[in-house]
Amino acid sequence: MLAQTTSMPLAGDLSDVTRRGASAKTGLYFLMAAISSMFFLFLLSYILRSQVSDWEALSEPWQPLAKTWQLWINTVLLLVASISFELARRNIDRPQQSNAREFMWLAGLSSLGFLIGQLVFWRYLMDRGFLATTNPANAFFFLLTGLHALHLVGGMVAWVVATRRLLAIPKEVESKSVALAKLSIELCARYWHFLLIVWMLLFALLSSSPGTYAAIARFCGFGE
Repeated sequence: MLAQTTSMPLAGDLSDVTRRGASAKTGLYFLMAAISSMFFLFLLSYILRSQVSDWEALSEPWQPLAKTWQLWINTVLLLVASISFELARRNIDRPQQSNAREFMWLAGLSSLGFLIGQLVFWRYLMDRGFLATTNPANAFFFLLTGLHALHLVGGMVAWVVATRRLLAIPKEVESKSVALAKLSIELCARYWHFLLIVWMLLFALLSSSPGTYAAIARFCGFGE
């Protein structure tokens, strides 16, 4: 009788977490759809603007993206963060959440490293006169990478919540505590995977050659 009494609230708690998880995942999908639409429209504007005569692609030999090693470092940091979230999600169900905490810290530090790396690269551009006002391609670079960084900063708030929930799991593991932490980590993992894909598309486009822009423009019906 006692076992039945104590199990009922636990089952209710878990069902509540399941309902919250379904709502949270739906909200995340709508958010990612909205972000995707926004970047898609900006990228269409980018391609259209690239066909005007005053455009100087950042990948030209005299432009800063002729050598992209700094941005490759940032890309690796974001990849590490995405993988770390996934590993944390997979380790949360193991006894004592083996390594999940370490992976969460690694994800947060890697994400912070990515943001710092972006700031360093923006400073690098500005110190060499590649300002948003000097070339439309520069303006688009700051706009697109800045928006991506802003969404990552918003994701860091979710990382803080997920990490706090993970660290708050008592030694005598409670199913509800684990479920809430797992939900938060899973949402972070999906969002970071999404941001990684967005960044890789942005990086590929921003560092492409004028010929690539012209081919995309013709495909979209913007070119001659």
